Parts: sequence; C-alpha cells; structure tokens
Amino acid sequence: MAVLCILLGAACGYDYRSSKIPNYLIVLISVFGAGYCFHSGGTAELFGYFGKAMLIMLLLFPFFRIGTIGAGDIKLLGVTAGYLPFEKILVFLFVSLLIAAVISLIKMWKNGQFRKRLRFLWEYLANVVQSGRWQLYPEKNDRQSSGICLSGPVILSLLLYIGGIY
Repeated sequence: MAVLCILLGAACGYDYRSSKIPNYLIVLISVFGAGYCFHSGGTAELFGYFGKAMLIMLLLFPFFRIGTIGAGDIKLLGVTAGYLPFEKILVFLFVSLLIAAVISLIKMWKNGQFRKRLRFLWEYLANVVQSGRWQLYPEKNDRQSSGICLSGPVILSLLLYIGGIY
C-alpha cells in the first residue's frame, strides 16, 4: 500500500499540474498491484486484481463516453480498486466520487457558479430525457467551470480505507 500511495501522489502531481495522468504511472501502479496479488495469493489473486480493475473501468466507461470523466481518471480508479478486497470496491468508488462531488460543489460556490452549473446540468438532463438517449455532455468554455482532478479524491479515499474508516 505504501508504494501505491507514493505512485498515487505522483499521479496527483501530474493531474493537478497538467490535467493528465501519464499512462506509464497507470501501468506502474498496475504492475505493482499485480505483483503484490501474485505474491500474496498466486494466479487466482492475480486474475482477481485484473478482474476488479476491469470491472471498475467497465462500470465507468459510459461516463467517459458522454464526456463527464476522463480516461486517465477511469484507469486510475480501476487499477487502484484492484488493490482492495472485492467487498470494499464499491465503497471506495462511492467515497472517491463523494469527495470529488464535495470539492466540485465548493468550487462552484466559491466561483459564484453554483446556480449556473446546476441549471446547465438540469438542461442537459432534460435534453437526455426528451430525446430518449444519452448525449455528449457539452464542453465547458470557461476555465472556472472545468472539471476537477479525480486523483486527489482517489488518494484521499484510499487513505480513509487504510485508516480503517471503511
């Protein structure tokens, strides 16, 4: 877990500086996770690691397709979830996204865009319901309303897990 925390810290640095998480960090996290699982439980644990990682990535893929979450964030959530016991994965995902939602709400309130962003979301959802199909989430033109980096909430959620909070 210490190696995972160090690598997640590096991912945070890249994510907050450039809004991108390098693929080599994702691969490194995955290699260490696979190695740890293989060492502790053999081939079954190794397949379990990749199965858990793929499950999270597949669950989040539709959100990538409509443009609400980045590919790097999905990969980071997946390879990190692979380290956790299966029964803790959904809690990890929920806590990560809850932390991200709180940060997003604070950011919107601080920038005075809370009502504007909620109206934007409401109009988007109304269009989805009216058309009967999911659509790409429209691009945000101003920097203040851009998304947040999920690497921070991911490492915070992991630290809460390590600390025994969930």
